[in-house]
Amino acid sequence: MIVFAFLLIALVVVVAGVTLAVAGGGSEAVLPEAEPDRLSDALPENRPVVRADIDELRLPVAPRGYRMSDVDEVLERLAAELAERDARIAELTAAAVPAGGSAASAGPADGSVDLTKAAEQ
Repeated sequence: MIVFAFLLIALVVVVAGVTLAVAGGGSEAVLPEAEPDRLSDALPENRPVVRADIDELRLPVAPRGYRMSDVDEVLERLAAELAERDARIAELTAAAVPAGGSAASAGPADGSVDLTKAAEQ
């Protein structure tokens, strides 16, 4: 019987405390509205992206992960710059190959040495 009375009193105190906390705020909200996270340090617009920019990039977290629009924006920018660099590499590779030769006769693209040809010489 004593335990039941103690639990009943504790329940009344908790309910009263929650009621006062909720009703005591008046017209204002109990917690202020949080401003949503936004991408604050975006990739630089005035120069190409470098490795340090990617290392420092932090995408804001949303309730269910990352904001899709922020991730899409970063991926589109990186894809465009990679496509531009690939085109420039292809252009420079084509210019480096002799006019009458082919890319295969110029040697491996990665700059490695073919050990079978080196052993024959």
